[in-house]
Order: sequence, then structure tokens, then C-alpha cells
Amino acid sequence: MTDLLDRLRTAVGTDHVLTDAGDVSAYVVDWTGVHEGRALAVVRPGTTSEVAAVVAACHEAGVAIVPQGGNTGLVGGGVPDASGEQVVLSLGRMRTIREVDPVAGTITVDAGVVLADVQAVAEQAGRLFPMSLGSEGSCTIGGNLATNAGGTAVLRYGMTRELVLGLEVVLPDGRVWDGLRGLRKDNTGYDLTQLFVGSEGTLGVITGAVLRLFPATPRHATAWVAVPSVEAAVSLLGLAQQHAGAHLSTFEIANRQALDLVLAHLPGASDPLAEPTDWYVLVELAAAENDGGLDDALEAILSAAVEADLASDAAIAGSPAQRSSLWALREGISEAQKVEGATLKHDVTLPITRLAEWAAAMGPQLDAVLPGIRPVTYGHVGDGNLHYNLSAAVGADDDLRAAAADLSTAIYDSVAAADGSISAEHGLGRTKAAAGASYKSAVEVDLMRAVKRALDPDGLMNPGVLLPPT
Repeated sequence: MTDLLDRLRTAVGTDHVLTDAGDVSAYVVDWTGVHEGRALAVVRPGTTSEVAAVVAACHEAGVAIVPQGGNTGLVGGGVPDASGEQVVLSLGRMRTIREVDPVAGTITVDAGVVLADVQAVAEQAGRLFPMSLGSEGSCTIGGNLATNAGGTAVLRYGMTRELVLGLEVVLPDGRVWDGLRGLRKDNTGYDLTQLFVGSEGTLGVITGAVLRLFPATPRHATAWVAVPSVEAAVSLLGLAQQHAGAHLSTFEIANRQALDLVLAHLPGASDPLAEPTDWYVLVELAAAENDGGLDDALEAILSAAVEADLASDAAIAGSPAQRSSLWALREGISEAQKVEGATLKHDVTLPITRLAEWAAAMGPQLDAVLPGIRPVTYGHVGDGNLHYNLSAAVGADDDLRAAAADLSTAIYDSVAAADGSISAEHGLGRTKAAAGASYKSAVEVDLMRAVKRALDPDGLMNPGVLLPPT
């Protein structure tokens, strides 16, 4: 592989081809710490032309590439396998904001730009880029696009694929497809942009994107609401939509177990309500500066909820600091669970009308597999997405690991029976590639493999991710 490494150094500079174990260690293990591989090298190009040169060199050498953004994924999709023969292609140096057009409502960025930086630049231009994730300070736009990330604003603005107008992609043979067009209408053939969104680096390397911007919403009305059940939360969603309409931007749910972990492990966190309950909802309305009435609308929602026995109490944010503290309870769950110990993560989506029935039935099924299991449940009621994560009883992490396959199978079978999906917004990665295929029809899997063969006939783009090996 010496010749390949020499070509890569020529393409991007010696300093940006990492081979020493200490230098590559951060790139070969994912955020969860569960997935760890080995790499022939980590290559850090700074431009699209450098990415193309790297991909072309690897293609000619028959070496597989693993594209990587901020490495914040949860399913092993951005780390290499254990062979030590794959090249990790990190886009972290590609952080240029290419253009901001407030009138057209677009921003064009490199794939390595951090999500929080896109939000900040949009805000400086008086606009809003609405995607918001717990990892927004480190995840990158390329990774968001490759996994079709969701987040807390999907209810109002949609998934990542609904926020992108055009892409620039380096294809598996090193050619560059320039689809960086900010057109809202382009009815001239297959939608190639959407083909690459959600492809998890298996069809090409996203190097740039034209993203949609929206009117800024600096006014907020936010509440942390105690609800008795998932069924009540779903009914409360209907009330919120009725009273707030398009101003409803967030409707998140969390169970008491999730809140307890945050209170235990997040410095400064405190319970905003006096009495505990089984479930909580974070409701937020958002509007433009000159668009009033949010507080009244939130009050109407909460009053109607209490009257209908859908809510027992609520804490309303009276200042930006209080709003931030309520959001911290929701955003701190994933990190708190990581600190707590071993975690089995599931990212499922179901028809909203079936969420309550599914959640109520799932707990006893899992307890039968592993007594004392602790479901740490949170997510986005407005789009039917629950992060149904599992922690073991205190001191029983090894039992959780031993039962992991049976627990996941029980969840996946139940989701499939309810016409849901085993991955809502995290992707399939390496963790769920086989399971993803097993719950799809043979026709669907054949179509996906046909697309893969057409664009990547040699199977060098992120092999083993999204689709299991044949």
C-alpha cells in the first residue's frame, strides 16, 4: 500500500495523511464507544478537488473508503471495519461557507461545516436554518445529509432531505457531480440530490450542499408539561396543533426514567415541577419578532390540556435562561445515559396513532426477556419517532449486553408488526444493516442493491454499511 499512501500524501499533503495509532485513534471509534475498527490511514482533504483525487486513487488501488463527518453517529456508519485495510476520509477540514443568499433563502456550504456554524451564519443574515440536534456543536452538514438526520424541529420543517436543494458529490470513481443548484423547481429527470441524502456514504462522498433558509423565529413560548401517558401526549399534540397551528415547532416527549438520569448526571439540572409523573412533554411555539400571541396560545393549550385531564402540571419558561434549562433536560438525556452505563439504543418510528399502544405493550415484553430492564424513552411525538433506549438494572450491565440481541429482536418485530421502521433518523450503519434488510421486502432490497451496483460496482464506498454484504 506504499504507492497508495504516497499518492494520498501528494493529493492532500503529508500532514493530512494520518497513519500513527495515536493520530488515528479518534477517527476509528464512534461516539458510543461500541464500534471500533482499524484504518490503513485517515485522510483529511481540504477541497473538493482533493477529495476527488483521494477517491480516484483509492478506486484505482481497489481500497475501500469510509467517509466521515463529525463522527457523532450512533450506529457505526462512520468508522472502519477491523481489517485495517480501509481509508477513513474525514471531511473535517472542509468548513467554508460558500454563499449566503437571504433573498433566495439559501446557504451553500462545504460538507465539513458544523451544524451550529450554519445556524449561526443564518442568524447573522436574519434567517433561520431550523435543523437542531443534541450534537449540533460537533456534527457536520455532510454527515447530517448522509444520514438524513432529523432532530427537534422535524414537526415544523421536516427531515434533512426537506432542507436541501442541491448537492456536490464525488462519485466512487473520482468524478465530481456538481448539483449545487438552489432551484425550488427543477423537473428535468431523476432527483439525484435525494438519491444521495440518507445513503450513508455508500454511493459517493457529499462535499457541498445548498440548504434552505427560513424566516427567523426569535420569539418563543416554551413549557415542560407533566402528562400521565403516551396516549395523553398524543392527544395533547392534537390540542397544540389546533391552538398554535404553524407556530408549533417542537413537541418532545420523555419518560421519568430519562429525566431521572439527567437530574443525576447533568450538573445544574433541576426538576422544574414539584411532583413526579410518568411522562413529560416539551412544547415550544416559535414566531417572527412582530408575530405576537404565542404566550396566549401556549396558555390556551395548557388550560385545555388540564381541563381534559391530559396534563397535571406545567413549567412555563419566563426568560431565555429558563428556556435553556428546560431544553437542557431534553438534550441531556443521551449523554446522561452514556454516563450511567451500558446502553442499548433503538431509534424507531411508528404511526402516531399507534405510539401509545406500542409503548404500553413493549415494557412488559422486554421485562420478560431481562427482568429489571429500564426503558429510557424520549423522542419526537410529532413525527412518531421514539428513542427507545434500554439501561440495565443498576450493576447489571453485563446482563444487558448478553440479552442485547433478544431485546432488539423483540423491539424490531413489534415495530414491524405496527407498520413502523427500525430506524427513524439515525440510519442503519453497521449496527442495523442486516436487520434493516430483513424487515424490507425482497423487491425493496433488490432495488437498493441495484442502485448500489450502478454507482459503486466495485463496492468500495463504505462497505458493510446500510446494506449487508451479499
